[in-house]
Amino acid sequence: MVKDGYKFAAAPLLIGIVAVLLHWTWFGAVLIFLALFVLFFFRDPERTPPADQDTIVSPADGRIMEVVEESRDGKPGQRISVFLSIFDVHVNRSPVAGRITSIEYRTGKFYAAMRGRASAENEQNSFYVQSERGEVVFKQIAGWIARRIVVWKAAGDSVVRGERVGMIRFGSRMDIWLPEGVEIAIRPGQHVAGGTSVLARWK
Repeated sequence: MVKDGYKFAAAPLLIGIVAVLLHWTWFGAVLIFLALFVLFFFRDPERTPPADQDTIVSPADGRIMEVVEESRDGKPGQRISVFLSIFDVHVNRSPVAGRITSIEYRTGKFYAAMRGRASAENEQNSFYVQSERGEVVFKQIAGWIARRIVVWKAAGDSVVRGERVGMIRFGSRMDIWLPEGVEIAIRPGQHVAGGTSVLARWK
């Protein structure tokens, strides 16, 4: 459980219990349900990455929206987009082992995370990770509901594959850019789990 979950759940849970004791049953039940949902949203299960060191794992739980050819800074590569519903785990993880060379936050709009333009125009936070096989970039993207991007790492930190790096609150999107030299292992519509599902393999 992410500790912030207790903070957000405490008030509705306590008020809900008091309401039930005062026989405001429906009101109390709604508040208690809300508190339980908040705790559910902030869950943080343990994950074990695949043993194969050539695999690149998903940075988030969710559904694969698209896999497209996309250049970055003149370098050819591919972008994979993952949509996180409010029912998915929202803790984000590093897809590869390496060193975080920079973290770039950019303000932006709040289009629905499923829209294609969200990748380029929404508020976002990008991690640049230099691995032994090349640079990988992944970014947390705020959506229409998600308005809070949380980062637990800093530039210069080393990360291992599947390590927690942050979270996005209440529905969102994550993109990962991979350079040439990888073999994509997923397809649009597929559901993935952060830290364990294989997105691609280094050739």
